[in-house]
Amino acid sequence: MFTQHRSRNMVEAAFTTLSLIYHVTVNNLRKGQRNAVVGLIMTVVQAISMILGFYLLFAIMGMRHAPIRGDYIVYIMSGIFMFMAHSQAMGAVAMAGNPNNQMMKHGPMNTAVMISAAALASLYKQTFSAVVVLSGYHYMIQPIQIDNPLACYAMLVLAWFSGCCIGLIFLALRPWWPQAAQVLTQFYQRINMVFSGKMFVANLMPSAMLQMFSWNPLFHLIDQTRGFAFINYSPRNSSLDYPLYATLTLLMIGLMAEYATRKAVSISWAAGR
Repeated sequence: MFTQHRSRNMVEAAFTTLSLIYHVTVNNLRKGQRNAVVGLIMTVVQAISMILGFYLLFAIMGMRHAPIRGDYIVYIMSGIFMFMAHSQAMGAVAMAGNPNNQMMKHGPMNTAVMISAAALASLYKQTFSAVVVLSGYHYMIQPIQIDNPLACYAMLVLAWFSGCCIGLIFLALRPWWPQAAQVLTQFYQRINMVFSGKMFVANLMPSAMLQMFSWNPLFHLIDQTRGFAFINYSPRNSSLDYPLYATLTLLMIGLMAEYATRKAVSISWAAGR
């Protein structure tokens, strides 16, 4: 009864880990709301609220037409969905997998499972939100045409993955300095509201202004997404290589930092707080 189950081979261990990730992912989807459907609906409502908010903001600023020839709402959505996938993934991973978490006391659990489950739950919610909002706009308001939808979704996945890598660095920092990690996480999310470039078109930006945004991988991903979404737009001031290499670099830094933290962390660190 109290004997810990041990996997007898690599295949059984893989299925055990995948099953564990699946169940923790479902738990992450349900823990915010009593009903999982309500949680998904709230994600859709959040996306719609941001789209309406930026639509009204652009209308007040006098931008009643998209800078790119095409659907104005698709132009707004292309920035909002990338930003939300990146930001939500970073926040979910930054708050998951703490080595001092009570769930870590259970034998099969480990930080990799907690991080993977938090990231997958975020991707599922953002994918569901994007599909529902785009389908609702297409069938209820007016038909939309996206030049390369698969490439657009690939950009969303890359935006999500880059957010996970940045969240992994904040996760590794959290046991050492919890308050600073929380402040830095919120600060990065706030500055991305502007420096993600979702309100601007890279091809129309002057070089002096472009230097303020080009450091951000999300800026490149949003601009590349618009290149795949609109047949009349070809990105010139952004690239796919930079966000890809930057994401891989952040992943390596995050993995090394998380490994060092997991080896050094102790539950007694918080004893005097």
